[in-house]
Amino acid sequence: MSRICVAGGTGEAGREVVRQALGLGHSVAVLTRNPPLPDAREYYDGAAYFRADVTTGEGVPEALAGADVVIDCLEARTGKALRHYAAGGALLLGEAAAAGVARAVQLSIVNCDRSALTYYRSKADKEGVYARSPLDTRTVRATQFHSLVAGIFGAGIRIGLVPVIKGARFQPIAPSDVASALLKAALEPPTSDAHALRTIGGPEVLSMGSLAGAWKRVTGARGLVTELPLPGQMGRFLRDGKNLVPEQRYGHTTFEAWLANRQENL
Repeated sequence: MSRICVAGGTGEAGREVVRQALGLGHSVAVLTRNPPLPDAREYYDGAAYFRADVTTGEGVPEALAGADVVIDCLEARTGKALRHYAAGGALLLGEAAAAGVARAVQLSIVNCDRSALTYYRSKADKEGVYARSPLDTRTVRATQFHSLVAGIFGAGIRIGLVPVIKGARFQPIAPSDVASALLKAALEPPTSDAHALRTIGGPEVLSMGSLAGAWKRVTGARGLVTELPLPGQMGRFLRDGKNLVPEQRYGHTTFEAWLANRQENL
């Protein structure tokens, strides 16, 4: 069995990686800025939690000590964290190399290099960092999580609407399926490709209107499904279907099935 360091192991994808890795019998270290208390839902008995920060390097060597592989599920959406996202990846990889870690795997987003949005560009920049690393690396690009779509609907229902972006389709995927792909990439035998990139998507490509109908049906929420235009780069990205990879379906959990278990998924 391997020792796996999960960077960002308390986030939506990271904690699922931790859960599955422990279930397979691996030793797990979690690198996080805020280690959870034992009674928190992010905490898994058997994992070792390390307070660490890839923007400063504090605690990172301790979290990586003895690891065979690091799985990077770190997120950054705003402020300093977003500005230093790629640099944080470089620091993590540098410390991993110094610790003798054999492989690094990161979670990224489908077609992040085809958008000029700051969040997407940060993902693409970090992919470049991984591609230049002396370590064996794997990048797993995934479509949007089910929770993103559900979150849009949930936000709108506060004012009595279920917002649907005009012309948008989604191929959402469950964090459990993403975690499975990350672990597979982490534990597969070495290959001739030192910096592999693979793309995974959810099991269904559906219009946002269809997803809204499923959300209302399963949750019992009341609200008027309302089609709204989304201007700008993100609107074009969605209308052009750049968030989709219908030929690379990987996930097994549909949006409706995920919703049915939403209390444990959210």
